[in-house]
Amino acid sequence: MASVPIFVGLDYHSLSVQVCVVDQSGRVLHNSKRPCSVLDVAGVVEPLGHVQRVGIEACCGAADFAEQLGNATGWRVALAHTGMVARMRSSVDKTDRSDARVLADLCRAGYLPEVWLAPAPVRELRTLVRRRHQLGRMQRDTRMRIKALLRDKRVRPPAEVGMRWTLRLRSWLESVEIAPLGRIVLDDLLLELDQLKQRLACMDQALARIAASDGLIQSLLTIKGVGLITACTLRAVVGRFDRFRNGKQFARYCGLTPRNASSGERVADAGMVRTGDADLKLLLIQVAHRVVRSVPQWRCLEQRLLDRGKPKCVAIVAVANRWARKLWHDLKRIDEPLTLAA
Repeated sequence: MASVPIFVGLDYHSLSVQVCVVDQSGRVLHNSKRPCSVLDVAGVVEPLGHVQRVGIEACCGAADFAEQLGNATGWRVALAHTGMVARMRSSVDKTDRSDARVLADLCRAGYLPEVWLAPAPVRELRTLVRRRHQLGRMQRDTRMRIKALLRDKRVRPPAEVGMRWTLRLRSWLESVEIAPLGRIVLDDLLLELDQLKQRLACMDQALARIAASDGLIQSLLTIKGVGLITACTLRAVVGRFDRFRNGKQFARYCGLTPRNASSGERVADAGMVRTGDADLKLLLIQVAHRVVRSVPQWRCLEQRLLDRGKPKCVAIVAVANRWARKLWHDLKRIDEPLTLAA
């Protein structure tokens, strides 16, 4: 039995793993729920044959388990794209047994929609970067609540202060006279902003320490329009640029390419592709806004698109697309691994 080629599908959960093993003909050799343990899974699978490939659906915690399983057994363990696997299911019912069977069959047929298994340091950086973006959104939401409170109380800043969030507006908010209970709410929101500012500063210091020791982040920081948060987000989400075949594939991964909506004789676009990391996509569009103001090359591209009748938003996304492709060409040869200080 040890020489029989087998394919394994793992439906991962935090406390258990559904293990399905099939042979080359698709016959199910084993399909049961096991404890979430690398040794337990290996003990069930190894007596059944020679493992050709293992597929595990990408989800929270699956990457760590896949890396541990691959290191312990030497198997070829691949993460599967969750959305693509869901579209390939033929049954209207969804069970752990059927999910593991689908993954095993996809491994056997060579159709597993594999995604990149990022190294542990990159996954750690992703955790930090995502928290940084969460705090940034919390800060924006708090500022919007303050402005909503002012509208509710029919209070407007003087013309020389304005509604843009500046130190002048913040100073005015500390002394403005509004209803007593509204003042309590406003003071609480201002206190929340102060706390968020401190927490964001701590996050930025941690990212700056990582950036100082990473060659790829330092290369990103030399590019016009790229700051610390954008550089660290690119490093965390992309990991390494040489894993993409070309700049077009990289731009599509970032969600910056048009989505085709063709049918028969009808050929049309339907906005941007609905893929990619939302925070990275937003940052790259912000980069496009900056470079069209400061770099003649990108300003000319935007103007050509506007002269052809393209809306401003479409022109900016097109600039972001071209900028991302150029970024891939500039950095595709840098394969320096990320190392995190203890």
